[in-house]
Amino acid sequence: MGVQAIDMHVHPSTREWLVDGLGELKEATERHFRTEIAVRSVDDMAAEFIADDVIAVLFGWDAETAMGLPRVTNDFIADCVARHPDVFIGFASVDPWKGQWALDEFRRAVVDLGLRGLKLHPSAQAFAPNDRTFYDLYGLASELEVPIVFHTGTTGLGAGLPGGRGIKLGYSRPILLDDVAADFPDLQIIGAHPSWPWQDEMLAVAQHKTNVWIDLSGWSPKRWSPDLARNVLGALQDRVLFGTDYPFITFRKWLEAFRTHEPSADLEAKVLKGNAERLLGL
Repeated sequence: MGVQAIDMHVHPSTREWLVDGLGELKEATERHFRTEIAVRSVDDMAAEFIADDVIAVLFGWDAETAMGLPRVTNDFIADCVARHPDVFIGFASVDPWKGQWALDEFRRAVVDLGLRGLKLHPSAQAFAPNDRTFYDLYGLASELEVPIVFHTGTTGLGAGLPGGRGIKLGYSRPILLDDVAADFPDLQIIGAHPSWPWQDEMLAVAQHKTNVWIDLSGWSPKRWSPDLARNVLGALQDRVLFGTDYPFITFRKWLEAFRTHEPSADLEAKVLKGNAERLLGL
């Protein structure tokens, strides 16, 4: 692929997610990231990624059961991809508490809409990833041969609000993914973000389970711990994935921070694009 990078962690900076999907959480999340985010159109968002020469993996959103907020539908994500097929790759979202509907919707999103993976947020969706209640969802992902991204670590959602708006961080401990990776060895699992304050758990799971990847989004590379930097530049360099957590972090800001680690040209190419191409079969 003739682009500079594949951003494996992108949220729509459109009204559908930034305003309707987040509701009152938007301002709290902006404070967490110390930024203000403008609401964009799909075309404006695509133009940003074109200007940076980056392909974006764009996520749906469904946390209706736990949070009562509107979905960013899989049809919306598929429409973004259809409008800008050279810019966006779509990942579905389903609320795992919706049972058979979630299974049917996930299958439809992949088979009929052409989405390429599934994004889950255990803290926002209030579920433990290793609860066998949700194993049928993982089995379906294995059958469909698409990866699942699980949010890990703390979150800007609800940060600084009383009770964190009810969001429980413990659902996003990376060690909970170890059971899933062991029980579904053919499932490709992506632990999103550097997983603070449980970063060592994420590194341990990824080192032990070769079907586990780490996306490096939501955290400036300048703030990486020595252990994370050693793994990105060393043992896990073939299973780490560039991601920004757009619109909260930009590509140029992330890349500038990453280059402070002085990666080789070959390693930078792996992290920015090559590993994602291999994972997604591009």
